[in-house]
Amino acid sequence: MTTFTDPHKESFRLSMLIYDTRYRSMTIQVVAMFGFMLMAAWLINNTIQNLNALGKPIDFGFFSEPASYDINQRLIEYNSRDSHLRASFVGLLNTLMVAAMGCALATVLGVVIGVLRLSGNWLVARIMTVYVETFRNVPVLLWIVFFMAMLIETLPAPNAFRGENATASMWLGDSVAVTNRGLYVPEPLFSRSLGDVSFFGAFNISLDLIAIVAVLAGGLYVSHRIKVRADRVQEATGIRPTTWYQRLGVVAVPVIVLLAGLGFHLGFPALKGFNFQGGIYMRNSLLALWLALSLYTAAFIAEIVRAGILAISRGQTEAAAALGLRPNRIMNLVILPQALRVIIPPLISQYLNLTKNSSLAIAVGYMDITGTLGGITMNQTGRELECVLLLMLVYLTISLSISLVMNWYNERVKLVER
Repeated sequence: MTTFTDPHKESFRLSMLIYDTRYRSMTIQVVAMFGFMLMAAWLINNTIQNLNALGKPIDFGFFSEPASYDINQRLIEYNSRDSHLRASFVGLLNTLMVAAMGCALATVLGVVIGVLRLSGNWLVARIMTVYVETFRNVPVLLWIVFFMAMLIETLPAPNAFRGENATASMWLGDSVAVTNRGLYVPEPLFSRSLGDVSFFGAFNISLDLIAIVAVLAGGLYVSHRIKVRADRVQEATGIRPTTWYQRLGVVAVPVIVLLAGLGFHLGFPALKGFNFQGGIYMRNSLLALWLALSLYTAAFIAEIVRAGILAISRGQTEAAAALGLRPNRIMNLVILPQALRVIIPPLISQYLNLTKNSSLAIAVGYMDITGTLGGITMNQTGRELECVLLLMLVYLTISLSISLVMNWYNERVKLVER
């Protein structure tokens, strides 16, 4: 009779950390981690010692000192007697504003141009090709300076709008003024405002804006639930109920009612003295930076969209056409949803590039976080290391946040295999 016995278990030895494949990879990772930590500790300690020897120990107390410089474009109240911390925060808001505006416009233009590049119309496709090749092969800094020069040299001065012999006129029923100093558009005002709320004493946020955003978010949620219900009905019966008016109503009606209750009206810009007063003022530096970054990045996004569409089998288009779908419905319902899994990963990189390229704003005098914290504040205080480290941390945080949001969206829209 044969007797089966368990194999002898080898006892653990230190040499196994190197020669046993079960432990070797972990050993290498631990050694590499400790090596990296020792190198980082040496660099930090060496930097601190050298700064102390120079009489410049790391100190962030300069943030409480008066900034003593003005910021021409700002989203919150600020004057030259405010601290460097508030000036840096104003610059950060300017960076976030131009990054958000640029990503939005670049996405819309990039998608449209990418689709038109595949158009069957030879002229349209060639024009889009010229656009893409022109913008992506010229450095973005040159485009920023070019647009700034165009806005200054081609648009009329404010005094051209004055008098009976005016050579320029406002747009859209005298509500928008386009001048060589910037763009003036109507601003939203409320006659029965709810007031403002202060956050940490640094800035105020309008309660009207909070209420509008809350009502709009609630309407969008209800609209989404209506869509989910329509999807269930379609899966069960094969017939999709008409819900567009319901979804539009639950979003628009509550917002309209709230605006009416708050006494919403528009404040229009008007020429007073040597310049326009009232309304929302967008300086030429902001417009030039926004247009240059958007048009430049849109050229790259267009190629990403074109590649994503071409990655989808032509059989998908033919099958959809055989079912009687029109070309625009095929693109919206069949091609683009599948192309998103190809488009989104490189699209994230373009958003990050646009955000980091906004640091070129100093070329046209737009005061972003680089111009404030990494520019004037650093020069006035002499705190190069502190300012540069904080500036790097800001851009790192913004970039990681964009990546996190886009990766979450990518997970939401990716195809799920059944």
